[in-house]
Formats: sequence, C-alpha cells, structure tokens
Amino acid sequence: MSSAELFALLDRAQNGDDAACQQVLTENAGLIWSIVKRYYGCGVEVDDLYQLGCIGFIKAVKGFDLTYGTQFSTYAVPKIAGEIRRFLRDDGAIKVGRSVREKGQMLWSVRERLRQQLGRDPRLSEVAQESGLSVEEIASVDLANGAPESLQQETAEGLTLESTLGTAGPEESLIEKIALREAIDALPEREKMTILLRFFKGLTQQQTARILQVSQVQISRLERRGLKQLRQLMEE
Repeated sequence: MSSAELFALLDRAQNGDDAACQQVLTENAGLIWSIVKRYYGCGVEVDDLYQLGCIGFIKAVKGFDLTYGTQFSTYAVPKIAGEIRRFLRDDGAIKVGRSVREKGQMLWSVRERLRQQLGRDPRLSEVAQESGLSVEEIASVDLANGAPESLQQETAEGLTLESTLGTAGPEESLIEKIALREAIDALPEREKMTILLRFFKGLTQQQTARILQVSQVQISRLERRGLKQLRQLMEE
C-alpha cells in the first residue's frame, strides 16, 4: 500500500468510516504483531496482547495528524507499545503468582536487552547466563506466563514439532489447518506440558523430567502419547 493510499484510508477512518478503519487495521496487522512479540512472556495471553495492540493502533489512527509530515508507523509504534505497557503496569497478569510474574517481567527485560545487543532473538542458554536462572527455571516461568513461540523451535536433539508430526507446510498454514493451539490445549495436562517443554522450549527429556518431577522414562512415554494424540486430533 502506497503512502497516498494509506493516508486516504486514515482520512476516511478519522471521519467515521468503520470499514476504512478495519481495512487499515488489517493492512497493518504485521506491524502490530511485531510489537506484540516484544512482550511475550510477560504474563498475558498472546491474543490479549494483540487486542491491546489493536486498541493502541486505533488510538494512533484517530490521533494521527495527516498534515504533520511524518510516517504513520513512526507515530503508531509507541502508541501500540504504550497501550500494552499501560495494561501490564496497571492491571498486570493476575492469573499467575506475583513472584512468577516478576520473574517473567525480568526475563522479558533480559531478552529485550540481549535482542538489542545481538541483533537477533537470544537463545535460551544466553538468557539463562544473563539472568542467572537455570534453563529449567526459565522454561517453567515462560510456561506459566505465556504461549508457545513457534513450530520451528528445535528440541535439544534438533527436532521440531512440525517435522515430528510429519507436516511440511509453512507454520501459518499448519496452524490454520489443524488449529494446533487448540489441539495442544486438548491434551491431558502432563502430555501437554511435556510437548510444550520439549518442542516449544527446546528442553531435553532430562530437563523436562526435572521440571515435571518425573523420570526421564516417563517423559519419553508422555511425549510419545502426546504426539500420537496430536496426530489423531489433526486427522479429525
């Protein structure tokens, strides 16, 4: 979309055109998600973070001065981030304990600092070294605070959930096709935790066993059962 087309949409949106407002929101979903990703692990569900980002975006649409001569994205980004930060400050993540929430916020700060230093998302081992927490502690806090990151996350053995399930399509189409999040949520609790720790946190079976306080043999069985159930859910 050209700047002229964007400004035309913004003008219509500011004058009460709901369809134009929805269109500019849809066109800029990627921008909103790019900001939302910075706050993964802060104790709020990803979908809720996105909704907060959308609220900030709409405020940016309504408040942007079309005559000011700046790029809309330059104005929108701090509005989106500000709405999320305001919620985290004022409301917080009330579904988890205070200590876990505080650790989640600390880990978010560590990740953001490392992201700036490294120019990429930090590895779990790098976050552990910087934060002073063990890999297992970080994984436990992340699971309590946030949603899985990616189907492309590798386990310690170099496997991904996508490859293990035998699906070759891109992540977006896989999620759309099998509603993977819903499928994982439908698993029994211990199988679900095993899949999340192994495939979304990249932990070894031994590390996963320590977190769940079971034997490595039990983790191996839980993993096999969980993957089998996921395949069945995918085929329904």
